Amino acid sequence: MADVQVKKNEDAHRYEAYIDGEQVGFAEYQLTHKLIVFTHTEVDDRCEGMGVGSTLAREALDDVRREGTHEVVPLCPFIKSWIEHHPDYQDLVHVAPHSTAKD
Repeated sequence: MADVQVKKNEDAHRYEAYIDGEQVGFAEYQLTHKLIVFTHTEVDDRCEGMGVGSTLAREALDDVRREGTHEVVPLCPFIKSWIEHHPDYQDLVHVAPHSTAKD
């Protein structure tokens, strides 16, 4: 496991992962009034298997939990899969209400 630091870059709408001051990954998001939509996560190939993606997901979701103002929509396959494998984060996921629309 590498020593990964995660920083929120609000201007770029993403969480960024760093090792020794060098950016090695990111998780992009879009915000609405009540939702944070994770759209894409990327980790440098040379850092695969070092826990960068997992640390990035955990730190980003912990930040969302701390802020307490948004529910998560995990469109990004990596973030979605990570949440599915970590049930203690599933409470952050937005559940759309059932539609009452009729033909």
